[in-house]
Formats: sequence, structure tokens, C-alpha cells
Amino acid sequence: MKVAAGIGCDRGTPLLTLETALAQALAEVGLSPEAIERLASITLKADEPGLLALAARLSRPLRFYSPEELAAVPVPHPSEVVRRHTGTPSVAEAAALLAAGAGMEALIVEKHRYRGPDGRNATVSIARMS
Repeated sequence: MKVAAGIGCDRGTPLLTLETALAQALAEVGLSPEAIERLASITLKADEPGLLALAARLSRPLRFYSPEELAAVPVPHPSEVVRRHTGTPSVAEAAALLAAGAGMEALIVEKHRYRGPDGRNATVSIARMS
């Protein structure tokens, strides 16, 4: 099975925290990193060193979507807090669905949250590719 991983994170989230969050989300559904076809996030994170490093480490493309594109995607767990900070009620879930080219039924990990030992938060959602 090929999947897309949507990732949301705090500003300055280090690579290790992102790798751990992704590994935990993949483990929930018994997948390895090789199953990932692409990564995705919000344009606000296009310069985020940890995300860029994660894509480079995995040798996978990283696609960024605008808040407007993400906000147009129906998701199971919209968040007002996320909307206040980013302009969209979902980053991880919506980005995973857009990157997978699929609807909500394709989400196999809806919203895995992880707070790293550095105090930074990461959220990962995983969707089956259509």
C-alpha cells in the first residue's frame, strides 16, 4: 500500500521529533517508511528546516498547500485552535488527503499527535493513495 503523510508542527520542530511522530503513526497501521509516496503540509511551513530535512532523509517529495486549499477539504477532526493559527481547521488530515488525491474514507491514521522531548508538537495523518 502506498500512502501520503500530512504533517503539521510547531515552528522550529526538530527532525527527531518529526521522525518520531511519523514512525509512531506508521506503526499504528503496520507500515514502514517505504510505504510513503509523498509528504505534505501547509505553505506556512515551506521554510521549516525539520520538515525539509525529513523529506530529504526519506527521499520523498514534500508538497505544500495553501490555507485556502486545506480549508476546502472535509476532515473528521477540524480544530478552531489550528484555524486561528493557520487560517485552516486542519493541516495534517487535509494535507494527507490532498497529497493522496483521496476522500476522507482514505484516512488510515486520522490525527496522531506527538509532543517531543524538546517541547515541540507534531501531528501526522496518513491517507491511502487513490
